[in-house]
Amino acid sequence: MLEAQKIDVGRLSVGMFVSKLDRPWLDTPFLTQGFLLESKEDIEKVERFCDFVYIDTNKSRHLLGKGRIAVSSVTVNKDRARVPIETIFAGRPIETYVDQAPWREEHSRANVALDHLLEDITEIFDHVSDSGKLDVIRLKSSVDPIVASMSSNPDACMWLGRMKRHDRYTYQHSLSVSIWAVALGRQLGLHKRDLRSLAVGGMLMDIGKLRIDPKLLQAERALTEEETQQMQSHVHQGVEMVKESGIINQDILDMVECHHERYDGSGYPYGLGGDKIPPFARIAALADTYDAMTSVRSYAQALSPSDAVRNLYQERDHKFQAEFVEAFIQAVGIYPAGTVVELSSGEVAIVVAEYRMRRLLPKVILVLDKRKNRYPKPRLVDLLTTATGEDSSPITISKALEPGAYDIDISRYKLN
Repeated sequence: MLEAQKIDVGRLSVGMFVSKLDRPWLDTPFLTQGFLLESKEDIEKVERFCDFVYIDTNKSRHLLGKGRIAVSSVTVNKDRARVPIETIFAGRPIETYVDQAPWREEHSRANVALDHLLEDITEIFDHVSDSGKLDVIRLKSSVDPIVASMSSNPDACMWLGRMKRHDRYTYQHSLSVSIWAVALGRQLGLHKRDLRSLAVGGMLMDIGKLRIDPKLLQAERALTEEETQQMQSHVHQGVEMVKESGIINQDILDMVECHHERYDGSGYPYGLGGDKIPPFARIAALADTYDAMTSVRSYAQALSPSDAVRNLYQERDHKFQAEFVEAFIQAVGIYPAGTVVELSSGEVAIVVAEYRMRRLLPKVILVLDKRKNRYPKPRLVDLLTTATGEDSSPITISKALEPGAYDIDISRYKLN
């Protein structure tokens, strides 16, 4: 087998498989660890962020003739028969969740739960940063109210998770990944004790970064191969820290250790693929990637949730298992709570709650009129039952907007 070949970005061509960058994957806007260059635009994006990359010749595609392409790596069958969730999680109870409370009622409980969790995670992580021990008892008690709220009605937590921002990306990312992981677990029908494991695992996935040099984490230059390895070592560092805390829950350990593995075997640290990746780690990888795509980072603009969902769907049975991708889309929807959208009326709104069977017509807060002027007082509108245009036609969502569009800060909008 040929080793990956180092190549200057000026020599890239369509069909090459990029297996490694000159900097950490997390410091670029690329969605997955390892990808095929399928267009000139793909090459231009790599050129903007890297000086050189490594090409896996075994996974690259080579033109054999007009209209013919040979693929020497994983064959992806996106139309394969789906595996029952009970089979994926053999031996675990699977149940069906129904909303126990309306969004507005659950909103107040979720608000209190997330405020406490943000306070706790800040103190817990700061203590670990100062060489202290991870307070796992406090962490577990902090996530329990989140799990309860998500089980009752996940839209409230998803909305507030987008609204409540932490000044440190790692902390905010941990909180958000935890919410997305629980949302997916709920959709899959996992028992509440498993949802708790997903919540804790989501909070701890990147804890190993607290042992990485902050200057390296914040570096905007290309990293050396040695620095890249040091960055990726946050996985093993995290596993050590979690084990030192006394956690023996294998599902949590799997999430910390394998959340950078990918279904096609292109991830790290072990290059696991398919069913060799533990199921909880497959959930973690999906939640981690979705939150990264929809978050503003210093090196990349955030995607709208609908664009992020579209990218995940394209990666089903490639980077992520199709069953989990499809369940995730059902869980968060095309326009999840917190999404900024433009309506058919020209008005701009923020999605606050969805209907499980009517995801294209959620409840929204109107914030800008059709001329894009800010409303003096935002108001809650139910697109399913009450919204009509000037000609009495129903108002629908025209498109999702990127986070921060029209300088809209969703954290400013609260319901009375």
